[in-house]
Amino acid sequence: MRIDVVTIFPEAVEPFLAAALLGKARERGLVDLRVHDLRDYTLDPHRKVDDEPYGGGPGMVMTPEPFFRAVEAIDPSRSSHVILLSLHGRALDRGVARELSGREWVVLLCGRYEGVDERVALHLADEELSIGDYVLAGGEAAALVVVDAVVRLLPGVVGTEESISQGSFPQYTRPSDFRGHKVPDVLLSGDHGAIERWRNGLLR
Repeated sequence: MRIDVVTIFPEAVEPFLAAALLGKARERGLVDLRVHDLRDYTLDPHRKVDDEPYGGGPGMVMTPEPFFRAVEAIDPSRSSHVILLSLHGRALDRGVARELSGREWVVLLCGRYEGVDERVALHLADEELSIGDYVLAGGEAAALVVVDAVVRLLPGVVGTEESISQGSFPQYTRPSDFRGHKVPDVLLSGDHGAIERWRNGLLR
């Protein structure tokens, strides 16, 4: 799978993609992660990618041209699935992450300022995607959440199917008694059936 991230802050995105699980998956060739500076695709001599909004209003809005030029340069054949990270998009959940992990190529577009010219959403992106009902300073954090959620589902990235779903139940480790807070007895019982029922919420 290939994932491209288009951003005005590549220096903020690249270190995350090079670290830990994502970095190892990248090194092993399990995923092709690329980062592009949106400013490289503007025709403005000062590398501007924003302008005042029509109709007035606070702040600046990102212009459409750099986004269109970036996607056209990255993927001339338009065979990728282009996603604009946006508060107004469908919500990212486990099902969406699994759906995206089945795609061969995804391009993530990161907005900033007061938003992105609506023509990017309407005529360039295949969909808008949100990681929650709150406002971020930009799409970079959201893009990294999407990359992390999707890449760990790719074959070979995580050791076992059980590890992929890790975090869906409470976890404990040594010591069994930490400052009077004890590990549930069932986890120390050696009864694997009971432990599985406990993890599935059937035994408490």
